[in-house]
Amino acid sequence: MPIAESELILNADGSVYHLNLLPEHISDTIITVGDPERVPRISKYFDSIEVEIAKREFVTHTGYYKGKRLTVLSTGMGTDNVEIVMNELDALVNIDLVSREINEDPISLKIIRIGTSGSLQESIPVGSHLVTEYAIGLDTLMQFYPFVQTGYENTISSALQESLQLGFQPYCVKGSDILREQLGKDLLTGNTLTCPGFYAPQGRVLRLELKDADLVNNFNRFNVDDFWLTNFEMETAGYYALGVLLGHEVTSLNAIVVNRITQQFDPNAEQTIESLITKTLDRLVAIS
Repeated sequence: MPIAESELILNADGSVYHLNLLPEHISDTIITVGDPERVPRISKYFDSIEVEIAKREFVTHTGYYKGKRLTVLSTGMGTDNVEIVMNELDALVNIDLVSREINEDPISLKIIRIGTSGSLQESIPVGSHLVTEYAIGLDTLMQFYPFVQTGYENTISSALQESLQLGFQPYCVKGSDILREQLGKDLLTGNTLTCPGFYAPQGRVLRLELKDADLVNNFNRFNVDDFWLTNFEMETAGYYALGVLLGHEVTSLNAIVVNRITQQFDPNAEQTIESLITKTLDRLVAIS
């Protein structure tokens, strides 16, 4: 049965509504970044660029790096934007945009988030690179999808709900084992907390006080056996959960530019990000 025009909204040229992309515009290997200005920071390393499309905060460059076709796409911040990106990328490869029918044989994309993050442990210094094994979402996105946690994931998220005295249960989800092994082999491995904001949800105080004045320390101290929260940001859990639901391989690579326990900011933050970009590009060339 065709998907209704009100559900799968297309532009006049047949492209998906927000990303403004057609299927031929993307590779099966996609690097995502939050900041639109970071897209050309990655594509400057390409040997050639064949696609440059921008709409709103969504900037897309597709080209070749050492013979491998790659797409770089900016998402903006937050799991609400990630939800748009993941659904529209999936539509590009798994829905016939002309007939509006779902394809019989699903295609699995490789999606790699490269982003900045803050450390929640003194032992994870600024300037380091970390690959996320498990992500825990403090947003409520998965309240609207049929996402089912494993027993272990449910144990973690239930314990965090109790620890933080939240009115809802967070969701815990594991990323792609394959991509983590291929791209994160000598990186720190951690468990990333995805927050629904940059200020209060990450324990920052400007003019408004926090509901939990000890929030960052509570993040730091939380553990279930050998499971500790290592860092936090604003997107990874949304990527991982939607990746599981839609059948895509997803991993998150984090440049640690601030440590909230030692209260240090990386004086070489731009170099920390740049080195993660180049490392990732070279490793992507080596995988099929």
